[in-house]
Amino acid sequence: MKMRIHRGVLAVAAVAALVVFPLFSGLALAADKHAAEALEHAKEAVTHGKAGHADVLVHHAEEALKHAGAADMKNPHLAEGVKHLKEAVEHGKAGHADVATKHAEEAVTHLSEVK
Repeated sequence: MKMRIHRGVLAVAAVAALVVFPLFSGLALAADKHAAEALEHAKEAVTHGKAGHADVLVHHAEEALKHAGAADMKNPHLAEGVKHLKEAVEHGKAGHADVATKHAEEAVTHLSEVK
């Protein structure tokens, strides 16, 4: 009798692990994907900022912000990257491509550290 109960508990635990683990790992993969997208857009913002294209820098910095927000991670580097992206957008909208580029570069530095 005890053997059947133990097997039943083991079977339930195995099924639960097979259902729950992919769910949580899928969420982690989505967060990683968004963090990677944020980094790519931040890099594009830097590239365009160095070329003096403040308007395109703003576009990429805003896209990076969207992905960083979707990553929804409790990571200090992500938070610092978001702070610099917001500054990049603000300065880019004011036409200060040089200052916006420096903030975008800082964002890239921090977003590169998000794991």
